[in-house]
Amino acid sequence: MTDVRVTYDETMDAAYVHLTEPQARVTSARMYPRDPVDVEGMINLDFDKQGRLIGIEVLAASSKLPEYLLQSAERLDTEGA
Repeated sequence: MTDVRVTYDETMDAAYVHLTEPQARVTSARMYPRDPVDVEGMINLDFDKQGRLIGIEVLAASSKLPEYLLQSAERLDTEGA
């Protein structure tokens, strides 16, 4: 199984699940916001120019994702500190 890269910014409580190779510089061509009322949060799906899902942004991540995933995520809020 391939490792999936996850980044997390605790200050913003936002996580991003990267579904591309770590060295790839893929940019999002389309973003589809989802505001699922039942889970009280925002999830954005990013797609590349070919229509492939390249990433998932999760806002209010601490209440939506497992704690172990956030603890093991690459931290963005501590970079340069």
